[in-house]
Amino acid sequence: MKKELIIYHGSENIIEVPEHGKGKPYNDYGLGFYCTEYVDLAKEWACDDKHGGYANKYVLNMNGLKVLDLNGKDFCIIHWISVLLKNRRFTIDNDFGQSAKEYILENFPVDTEGYDVIKGYRADDSYFSYARDFLQNGISVGRLSQVMKLGNLGNQIVLISPKAFEQIKFVGYEEAPQEVHFPLRKKRDELARLSYLSDKKGGAFDPNDILMIDIMRGAIKADDPRLQ
Repeated sequence: MKKELIIYHGSENIIEVPEHGKGKPYNDYGLGFYCTEYVDLAKEWACDDKHGGYANKYVLNMNGLKVLDLNGKDFCIIHWISVLLKNRRFTIDNDFGQSAKEYILENFPVDTEGYDVIKGYRADDSYFSYARDFLQNGISVGRLSQVMKLGNLGNQIVLISPKAFEQIKFVGYEEAPQEVHFPLRKKRDELARLSYLSDKKGGAFDPNDILMIDIMRGAIKADDPRLQ
């Protein structure tokens, strides 16, 4: 990874000094400062259906920071789901889904302690629904890995340690008008959903696809090469 990263944080506020320990504890990777390397995404994330905001721009000095990359070679997509299950709050509709959750947390744990920065997919609403589909046996590992690339959301970069917060410097901001960037946010999400539904309906059956039920019945663990 580069020695310095230019990153952006979308918010309704201008944030010159990000503070460790603030924010919502039930985000994708827990309590942290959520950023992206893409200014357009930050502008979209800054807006809702009523308000615009700002893409706050920072330089993050990466020297000495320990980075957990959930898209790295040591992890598969189920590890990402495991982190979501640990941090996000959501309802599981049936007994199978609950058993699947317990299996993933037990067999695909991710220790985030000791890291300064976490890098991985952002679970926007549509992407979170894909993870839920997988948990309830509605989509295979292979398909889930494919659809996570739909919509061009890219990775989020999350500062989680005091050390990381000491090495971030505010360098400015760009305005994100609601009337411009909220429609773009909606369009990006809609395109991801349409691509997912199209892929789900029109994709050819692959006998090698692995569903959650196959993982549980076969006692498949994180080191199984079929999951890579």
